[in-house]
Amino acid sequence: MPWISDATCNGCGTCVEECPVGVIEMQEDKARINMDGCIRCAVCHDVCPQDAIMHDSDKVPERIQANVERTTKNMEACARYLGKVEEKQKCLQRMIKHFVREKSIAEKTVAELQKLKT
Repeated sequence: MPWISDATCNGCGTCVEECPVGVIEMQEDKARINMDGCIRCAVCHDVCPQDAIMHDSDKVPERIQANVERTTKNMEACARYLGKVEEKQKCLQRMIKHFVREKSIAEKTVAELQKLKT
């Protein structure tokens, strides 16, 4: 999914004008994408003169770190609220199961989407 870098966007509005579904708007002099309506056509990415529109793949390391931090916080909370240090490892196992399930869902979704190819 696309996202817009605040550091790079200069608020020119080119992406707003060119978005075929009208889901990009200006907020505080920066472009913002309403992801609920975005069709992932990449027009905004192609027309941005500042190269401010990025892809999700650029945020993979950030997302991994956020998942690890969330898991660590959950582990600490489990130990604190459930009163036993061993609850940390149980929490870790539950989080691993969560991410394995998310991976499985993503893989099955991709398989179904592959069937849509003509």
